[in-house]
Amino acid sequence: MKIAVVGTRGVPGMMGGIETHCEELYPRVARRGHEIVIFRRKAYVHDGLTEYEGCRLVDIGTPRVSSLEVIVHSFKAVVAARRMRADVVHIHAIGPALVAPLARLLGMKVVLTHHGSDYERDKWKWYAKAVLKAGEWMGAKCANQLIVISQGIKSFMEQRYGRRDCQLIYNGVPEPSFCDQPAYFAELGIESGKYILGMSRLEEEKNLHHLIAACAQADMKGCRLVIAGDTYFETKYSRRLRELAGEHGVVMTGFVKGDKLHALLTHARCFVLPSSHEGLPIALLEAMSYGLPVIVSDIAANVEMGLAADSYFPLGDVQALRRKIQDNINKEVSHEQYDLTKYGWDRIADQVSRVYQSL
Repeated sequence: MKIAVVGTRGVPGMMGGIETHCEELYPRVARRGHEIVIFRRKAYVHDGLTEYEGCRLVDIGTPRVSSLEVIVHSFKAVVAARRMRADVVHIHAIGPALVAPLARLLGMKVVLTHHGSDYERDKWKWYAKAVLKAGEWMGAKCANQLIVISQGIKSFMEQRYGRRDCQLIYNGVPEPSFCDQPAYFAELGIESGKYILGMSRLEEEKNLHHLIAACAQADMKGCRLVIAGDTYFETKYSRRLRELAGEHGVVMTGFVKGDKLHALLTHARCFVLPSSHEGLPIALLEAMSYGLPVIVSDIAANVEMGLAADSYFPLGDVQALRRKIQDNINKEVSHEQYDLTKYGWDRIADQVSRVYQSL
């Protein structure tokens, strides 16, 4: 089957959960005999690639304006998919799902992967939230097959839209790649086992300001806070976050991938995710794959991971987060064992392939 992928900024090496999801998933699906076309947003990609690990890459120009780029890109991508005679349009996220009716009207099957209720994110104004809710509704009503990445989203779609045919297919995590990057660590001014790691986009719902505040109040005993991540659109929040980081000696790496990221995950003493909204956090899965102790907010998506009770702290409670971080710093560096069997990408690729075959 020819599958057109809509809803990602692009692959490979792009920042974002959906981007990581698509980069890991679709080469594996291509190896299972499907023809994959991934539509990328031209403003974000500068590598000149037209193919990636068996997937065709097609770049489409869009305005780099957060309120317009998703719908413009999704519309153009669906029209292009029809011209390419795609059998299936696989839409990722509820914003791009606004074009699900168009894809059906043009005679293509539609698969929607619901990665989370994006209208719950703090950054969106009321009108943007209304558009996202409309996208969710259109996707729920028009998708031939609906994939959800967590049990919480599955229950929500069943109750809100009556979609009792949702396929629960988790996000995945690749095998860890343990490594050393001494020159990079020297550049950052950090030492193995002597830093707390946060890893996410610099957006409000990630609550990185809570993480900075908690570490500022803890006795760090020579440990540093390292935040790996960036933002596509500079905002008042991201600028203030950088200011806070500078005031408290936080190491901001920017967006990092490959061996540098692997090294940060290899040598961290723990990973912290204080966010207020997640679908199923790939960053948390990556930290777990490296055996890091984790400290996460007690939102539904994190609780669904089934971590030990002492891994959680009440959302927004900076003092509780400080105590968790202090407890970790007071202990010897240690590693955990997690069962990540159901998050293997090859298993997930098999599940997604079966969804396509069902159409």
